[in-house]
Amino acid sequence: MKKAAISTAVLAALVSVPSLAATVYDNDGTSLKVGGRAEARFNISDNNESDTTSSFKDKSRARVNLKGKTQVAEGLYGFGKYEAEFDDQEDITNRYFFAGIGTNLGEFSYGKQDSAQVMLTDVTDTMATFGADAADIVAGNKDKRENNFLYSGEFDSLAVKVNYIAADEVDANSFGLAAMYSLDMGLDLGAGYVSQDNGDFDDDQINLVAQFSKDAFTVGGLYTMGSVADEDITGYELSAKFKANKQLTLVGVYNFLENDDTNTEAENNFAIEAVYKFNGHIRTYAGYKFEQLDNKDDQLQAGIRYDF
Repeated sequence: MKKAAISTAVLAALVSVPSLAATVYDNDGTSLKVGGRAEARFNISDNNESDTTSSFKDKSRARVNLKGKTQVAEGLYGFGKYEAEFDDQEDITNRYFFAGIGTNLGEFSYGKQDSAQVMLTDVTDTMATFGADAADIVAGNKDKRENNFLYSGEFDSLAVKVNYIAADEVDANSFGLAAMYSLDMGLDLGAGYVSQDNGDFDDDQINLVAQFSKDAFTVGGLYTMGSVADEDITGYELSAKFKANKQLTLVGVYNFLENDDTNTEAENNFAIEAVYKFNGHIRTYAGYKFEQLDNKDDQLQAGIRYDF
């Protein structure tokens, strides 16, 4: 991932919307974009079965997002984003809502947005269907965190993010710092740290990532270790992506997470997936997840997605 790609990763949690988002207003330095997706998908697994449900489960959804930006002065601008998700139960989830100020030193924002660590965990969160099972040991490591103060900056080949989550709950605040460095040879290296209040405990998590891209191949790895309520947890994720041609992409991932104190595995699976893009608007995909734990069953998931 070159410098341009790093720049995209830095801003992803702040101002990203689908590339097909339409500009519905642009005047005097102020713009508004509208985007989203409609995604019909389903999951088949024995995990879905109960006394009243079958192994087939519909997981269709739709998203709509708004992104605004206004130029205040040279080197100073404001921005905001809102994104909602609708599911088949007629529920509405507010995925993102935040606003901020951008300067020559970086961007500062507050609201519901990704933690600083998502810049790192995205290295292995590469599938449309499965994956990203081992990344989050503490809650402050996750995406879409409420009450989240975030700073994002880029300095040549170095991307930096810092965030603080002022939780509504007592003794649940979180602080995180992440950095990613891009080398000219197609190699990216990153590291991050999260400190999480947990009542009488001080939980924490360390993330180390590496990604290498060459031609049609991209491989990435995440190693994470942390402590929750004085119990040590370690995990790792591996991802490999091959762009067979302009339309077809093949992806494989492996996830493992273990409680070291109890020698208990929380995650142990690998998944494969194929994504076929007919054009920039519509794609279809299918993935299969092979579970290695006795209490979990394999899953098949497929769908078709339209971006607007």
